[in-house]
Amino acid sequence: MVVMSGRAVNRATLSRQLLLGREGVAAADVVGRLVGMQGQEPKHPYVGLWSRVVGFEEAELDRAVAEREVVRGTMFRGTLHLVTAADYLRFRVTVAPVLEAGLKVLADRAAGLEPDKVVAAAEKLLAKEPLTFTEVRDALLLQFPDVNERALGFCTRMLVPLVMYPADVRWSWTANSKFTPAEEWIGKQLHPDAEPAELVTRYLAAFGPATPADFQTWSGLQKAKPLFDTLDLETFEDETGKTLYDVPDATRPDADTPAPVRFLPEFDNLLLSHAKRERIIADEHKPAVFTKNLRVKATDTVDGFVAGLWTSEQKRGVATLTLTPFGKTLKKTQAELEREGSALLRFLEPNAKSYAVVTAG
Repeated sequence: MVVMSGRAVNRATLSRQLLLGREGVAAADVVGRLVGMQGQEPKHPYVGLWSRVVGFEEAELDRAVAEREVVRGTMFRGTLHLVTAADYLRFRVTVAPVLEAGLKVLADRAAGLEPDKVVAAAEKLLAKEPLTFTEVRDALLLQFPDVNERALGFCTRMLVPLVMYPADVRWSWTANSKFTPAEEWIGKQLHPDAEPAELVTRYLAAFGPATPADFQTWSGLQKAKPLFDTLDLETFEDETGKTLYDVPDATRPDADTPAPVRFLPEFDNLLLSHAKRERIIADEHKPAVFTKNLRVKATDTVDGFVAGLWTSEQKRGVATLTLTPFGKTLKKTQAELEREGSALLRFLEPNAKSYAVVTAG
């Protein structure tokens, strides 16, 4: 069996993620190729697309949202994702077991909760008008006064197919967005059957080569190994002897392929979609990126691997991007980071009077 080095695995994944070179592809098509983008907060997919698409402008994604070509809702791992409407319809039933299992986190707060009754009541409420989850909880509490209000809201979020209702604001959604029934918003019905095999091949095309455990980490679906074994996949070994699976004829660039510096937003799926993440980030750097309160900080990559953190802010008309490297940075690399960072800053803060890229420390 062919052994793939760590750098070869890295380059293959970066290629699938459009991070070896930006491509001139429509934003919605990229969302589809990536099988969705983590959308914990509305801004992050915009930044992720900026790093992957030639000449990306936020208005393009705004239009795709307004035209209902892409939607934002609870999907993989039970977290908010920006996905194409087609993929939401296609895979919502596939990930339903993950969402249903998510109710276990309620523990004692689920006392008295009858999910079927709550779902029916929530669907009736949301059929009338889009609602925030605060409004959903308040209305359901009137019907189920003895049930924990958080449990009522969480049950609705996990079990009712909903998408977030966009608003006329920057990044398309407010911090407390309303939700609306997905089928009504998209205008089509959910695909009735689970399609885990198709989801595996889509995952590998976007994140491979990978293991069944990687797929489980990304999707939340469990016991994937028997499914992998039924599919027509190519196999490789990584440097530890583990079997990696991949779709046939997938792009696997040479390990020495140059990788330009790139800026990834908070919660980028590249950092969340493998059981072991050494293909993109060294173990020693994980504590700085993955926080105890479950945030994933914005990062920059150098030679294809996470090399530091970044933040941006605008004060009194001055937009500043602050770099926090994990180690020493070569002058050439620093210049590349500053060029790319300056362009990112102009994307993030187009109305600033002046711009600065600085290094912490």
